Amino acid sequence: MVGNYTKQILITHSSTDFSNDLSMAAETNESHLLIIEDDQGRKEFSLEQSVYSIGRDRECNIRLMSQFVSRRHATLVRLPREHNSPNYYYRIVDGDAKGKPSSNGLMINGRKMPNHDLKNEDEIVFGPQVRAIYYLLKNTQRSGQTDSSEYDITLINPGMTEDIED
Repeated sequence: MVGNYTKQILITHSSTDFSNDLSMAAETNESHLLIIEDDQGRKEFSLEQSVYSIGRDRECNIRLMSQFVSRRHATLVRLPREHNSPNYYYRIVDGDAKGKPSSNGLMINGRKMPNHDLKNEDEIVFGPQVRAIYYLLKNTQRSGQTDSSEYDITLINPGMTEDIED
């Protein structure tokens, strides 16, 4: 009798659990972008790795071209938004991965900070004329459907137009 009761609970639970199906219907894809401006101009970096080193050293993942920037000026670390969530955010930390701070520090949105959880359009200043802007781009689209503007066709009835020459 206990075995049948357990089977009934499993069947009932699995047949009414639609939460996973609903979450699959609308997916949120996030893109993380860092735009750097330094002595050599503007560069865009699509952030996908879990850790980035930022500085003027040739070994840095994101290289800054300026004599006013430390060799290992900052570190970007990817962290999950919530436990078991597919979405994440980036934290920028002054200095290298071993904890050695940069010479000039980081100015984030006009304030000197040792670290900061990045939000859309945050401005990071590494030194004179060396800065970055972080963008969090969200693209929400229902799976299995396409954007309706892709098929936007305007039909004009010839009777709707007026003859200008008459």
